[in-house]
Order: sequence, then structure tokens, then C-alpha cells
Amino acid sequence: MASPKEILQKCWHYDSFRPLQEEIINSVLSGNDTLALLPTGGGKSLCYQVPALVNEGITLVVSPLIALIKDQVKQLRERHIPAACIVSGMMPQEIDVILNNCVYGGIRLLYVSPERLNNRTFIDHFRQMNISLIAVDEAHCISQWGYDFRPSYLEISRARQYHPDVPVIALTASATPEVVEDIMNKLEFRKKNKFVSSFARKNLSYCVIKSEDKQGNLLRIARNVGGSGIVYVRSRRNTVETAKMLNDNDIPATFYHAGLTMTDRDKRQREWTNSKRGVMVATNAFGMGIDKPDVRFVVHLDLPESPEAYFQEAGRAGRDGQRSYAVIIYHDSDIAKLYDGLDREFPSINMIRNCYRAICNFYQIPVGSGEDCRFDFDIEGICRTYSIDPYTLFASSKFLEREGLFALPEHNDLMSKIHISISKEELYRFQMGNKKYGDVLTVTLRLYGGVFTDYVSISEKMIAGRCGLTETDVCNVFKEMHRLNIVEYQQKTIKPQIVFTSPRVDIKDIYISDKNYNDLKIAADKRRKAMVAYVTNCDDCRSRQLLDYFGESESSNCQCCDVCIEKRKEKAGTDPQSLEQRIIASLKDQPQTIKQLAERLFDVSGEELTKAVRHLLDKGIIQMDRDYFMRLRNS
Repeated sequence: MASPKEILQKCWHYDSFRPLQEEIINSVLSGNDTLALLPTGGGKSLCYQVPALVNEGITLVVSPLIALIKDQVKQLRERHIPAACIVSGMMPQEIDVILNNCVYGGIRLLYVSPERLNNRTFIDHFRQMNISLIAVDEAHCISQWGYDFRPSYLEISRARQYHPDVPVIALTASATPEVVEDIMNKLEFRKKNKFVSSFARKNLSYCVIKSEDKQGNLLRIARNVGGSGIVYVRSRRNTVETAKMLNDNDIPATFYHAGLTMTDRDKRQREWTNSKRGVMVATNAFGMGIDKPDVRFVVHLDLPESPEAYFQEAGRAGRDGQRSYAVIIYHDSDIAKLYDGLDREFPSINMIRNCYRAICNFYQIPVGSGEDCRFDFDIEGICRTYSIDPYTLFASSKFLEREGLFALPEHNDLMSKIHISISKEELYRFQMGNKKYGDVLTVTLRLYGGVFTDYVSISEKMIAGRCGLTETDVCNVFKEMHRLNIVEYQQKTIKPQIVFTSPRVDIKDIYISDKNYNDLKIAADKRRKAMVAYVTNCDDCRSRQLLDYFGESESSNCQCCDVCIEKRKEKAGTDPQSLEQRIIASLKDQPQTIKQLAERLFDVSGEELTKAVRHLLDKGIIQMDRDYFMRLRNS
């Protein structure tokens, strides 16, 4: 049996583990229930992926993030690690193939969304699987005190009864001490066992700017810091407008939001990830699964809803350990908007029930029926028919989704998929007797492997190009073979989908606890107040404020946030001479360009910095070489 380090080197080509990873992995391999609290970028996934390859059997991974699930499965398969996923929105036939593969061998990691644990078909197969580990990602979702509580997560502890001797590893990047304890209780840890990494990010400078000129401040940051960055905004329209503003000012930028097609989203993320500079302007739909270490700045132009969400999003900067910046730019109206959003996020319980009835009636689903039924989600039609405000319907739908009554798949234009449902011998005989399908089948088999054992994503356009046909011709061939039960064919759709994950219930039987509902709303309000306290507190170190929130009360000042820098300036005085002393002190470390100086002296305007540098050059205290590097004259 290979050791964890041997697997790390063979599959991931790393020579050593990151802090705490090896201790967490050894705890899991010893059969202990384990909670791992690692900051964003801390390498949580390896803490269960490595044990999955050390142990025989299947590791079940429960995660609510469909995009991240698919990204991880894709990456694992590229490393030749057998992995599969079952998420809301997949066709029943595709799910059956994956579950059978898990029962009869071949799969090492199975990723599922939490509502799957309440599905009878899944549980029947799960009981037969050789499970070696249960991994719970985004484990804060199981706690009502967490910032993204999901009732479906409570099914995880019930699922443990089918494999009572199998250890559980719970992972999260942001949880308060209260949430940490609640996670271990809710998952019924046999013994309390947690590994908590410090949330301190010494290379990350936090900054809050109160300003009416958000765009001007953003431009200054992008120009002074340079490199690659992320700008978070709340609305899709703002992603477009902000990206245009940056491009108009010669700063390469693109935008990203959930309304784009999956193809566009993947293309934009790939191009941004591969670039050394450029800015991604996005809603919070962007971020999970980002593997880009050289993000130099993350700017929020709207207030995040919680310190947890902010810490995760800001933490996407500087994963390479180099100096990076996390900046919030706000004005007073943003605070009012943040509080206004609370009531919109929490429609009344009666309204949530009425929205559920309206949705079911719109699709003519009788009580007791509808499980696994899939429809185009016609939000406009439902709102028009039943006189419901669109935002109220959307917020209620998200609440009902968390209750496990239906699912709203994130990717609404998945690639087409096929699975050949007959044997190779039967397919050969079919090809010989049906020449008109022969070319399409031959090209498909050459382009895509695994079609006999799994559903495989395909491109009808690519197949058509190889066959000399139109894309429509290829689609029609697959549809005909589907009708003949030769293949299972799922054609892509570009419309939003809704999938009923359980039979319709009468609204009087939809039990949403008043206490749970009120507790959730109170907790959400508390997090908003903590976020407002963070941006309005200009007396305490930003890093310490965040660390205190996450229970690290013994932390020291970071010396590099806007509050710490301002205190140093006040202590040193604000005259030009003190700025020159800061420049001299900075150049003692190493020669730097004006751009590198601007990164270090983030609180200084470009005009002030340029003036001070010129004065030092004129006095002969510093000199500049032909490559524009400045150094002390006598160094």
C-alpha cells in the first residue's frame, strides 16, 4: 500500500504537504472523525483525496457546490483517478450507470450534492458500496449558525448509520468557534477532533476605502498594483459596466456572472486564469475552484453579506505568498442596501409555501407525484400567471431548494451526453445493418472513450465536422438511435431548469419551523452587522478584526492594513520628508521600480509618490538604472 507522501508525489507531483495537511490525513487514516478548518487556498481537497487513494473502497464526498464538484471530478480524471459525480439535474439513466459502477467497482471518489442523501434509489445503492471515508465539504452548511445553512446537510448524519465504522472528515474554510462545535455535534463525531489552521494571511494587506468615487479608486488600485485582479459586484449589469470602464481606461478586463452560457463562463475563466494581468469583474458566482495563485488584488465594490463570505473571496488574492491586496470600497448607501437585502432574502413562510404551490400548479404536478421530473424554469410565466414578484419567487425558490423539494441546476446549458446502452458486439451488428448511422458511431467512438460504461459529454459540432454532416444531422441521428434504444442521448439545453427531487407535498405539510426560520434570519442579520462593524471600525487592525471574528483573539497587528499604515503615518508625521524616509527604507531591502514602490506604499497616491521620488533623485540620494530600477546611491 502506497504512503500518503508517495501518492502526493505520484498523482499531484508535490514534494511535501502544506501545513496541517499531513496531520489531518494521518488522523483520517487512523479512523478518526476529523474536522479540518483551513483557510481558502489551504489545500482542503487533498485532505480527503489522498486518503481515498490510500484506502480500498470509495470515498463519498458531499458538497453543495455543483461547479466545484464538476471541476474536481474533471481534474481527478485528468490525473487518471477514477471519480464521478451525481448532482441535481442529471437524468435518472445517467445516475443509474454511475451508481452501478460504484457498487461493482471502478470508482474511488463519488461526489454528490447533499439532497441526494434523501433519495431512496441512492441510499439503496449506497448501502451496498464499499465506503472507506465520508468527506463533507463546506461543512459550515450543516450548522444553523453558519452563513449558508442547508437542511439537506442534516441527512449526512443519518447516512452514517449504513456505514457506522467509516470515519467522517468535515472541511470548511470559514467557521466561527460556535460553528466548529456545531459541525462536530451535527455530524455525530464519536470523539471531538479538530485541526484549525490560523486564518492569518501575512502577505495580504486589507484595506477599506469610504468614497463616493468608486470607479476612480478602482482605477488607482488596478494601475498602482498591476497584475491580475478580481472585482466583485452584486449585479450582472455592474459586471458589464465596470469591465467596460476598465477597458476604456486601458486596463484589460472581462466579466463573469451566472447569466452567461457555460461555454462563455469557461472560456472567460480559462483566459483570465492563463493571463499574467487583467481583471475579472464578477458576481459571487465566480470564485469556487479558482486555481490561480498570482491574483494581486481583490476589490469589493459592494459590501459582502458576511465576514465569512468576504474572507473566502478576499482570500483568493496572493495564494503564491507574494504581497497582495484585499480592498472594500463603499459609501453609506451601501450599508442601507445591505440591511434592505435581508427582508428580500427572507420572504415570509406563507409566501414561500405559496410560491411552492404556484410552481407545482404551473407544471401541473399532482400531490404525491413529480419526483425526478425536469422542466424549463419559466420564471416569467410563473410570475405573470400567479402575480408574484420575480425576486420573491427567486428567493423563495432558493429556500425551497435548500429544503430539498426541488433543485435549480447551476449550469443550464450542459454539453450533450451519450451512453451506449448495448454491448460492443450488439453495436457492431447494428452498424453492419444500418450504414446510415455508421459514420457517426465510428467517429464518436474514436473521439470519446468510456461511452459503454458511463455518460460522456460530446460535441455534435465536432462530430459533424469529422463526418461531413451538419450539426442538426448529427443530432437527428442520435435522436433516432435513442428511439431505437441503441444509445441514451441527452441533448443540451440553453434554458434554466428546475428538477423536482421529491414528490409534491401539500403546502400544509411543508414544515418550516418558525424557530429555525427566525434563527436563520437573526444569524444573517448578525453577520451583516459584523460586516458593517468591520468597514466602519477604523481604529483596530483589519486583520485582527477578522481573526477575532473567527476566534483568534491572541493575534497581533498585521502592520500592513490601511489602519496600521495610517497609525504609522500619524506616528511619523505626514510631511513629505516622512514619505521620502519610507521610500529610502523600502529601497534598503532591494532595488525597485516605481511600480513596485507603488505596490509597497499602497496608501500613497501616484502623484505624491512620483514627486517624492523626483526630489530624492534630484538630491542624489537615490539613482535609477537603464532598466528603471531605483536604488540607494551608496548601496
